[in-house]
Amino acid sequence: MIKIIFVRLNIIYIDNIRNNKNMKTASILKELNFNETKPAISVMMETDFTKEIRILFRKDQLMKEHKAPLPIVVEIVDGEIDFGVNGESFHLKKGELISLEANMPHNLTALSESIVRLTLSKGDHASRVKEVTTS
Repeated sequence: MIKIIFVRLNIIYIDNIRNNKNMKTASILKELNFNETKPAISVMMETDFTKEIRILFRKDQLMKEHKAPLPIVVEIVDGEIDFGVNGESFHLKKGELISLEANMPHNLTALSESIVRLTLSKGDHASRVKEVTTS
């Protein structure tokens, strides 16, 4: 009897989430439009506190060294990336995350076709990210 009540409550909870107009959803794995000459960057979602950016890399594409004015989090959703920080290289694979404080020089090089999720602070600008892609 307790399990039935628990299941019913979960169903009600899920229905309430789906009906919430303040909720946003996005898919990092749908509509993948890779660019042949440089990383493809798109804003997936903007919330009250972050901007979620998807970066699609073909093998050997890179983002030149740059700094973010606010802290960032980078997640490798698929593929492999060499992530350079202050002249040191970190080999990141699918499922791995790295966070950086503001103003840390960093660069990215794709070792294979890769999908990267970048979380920016609300005050940062997605247009800044597009400026550091190279052909």
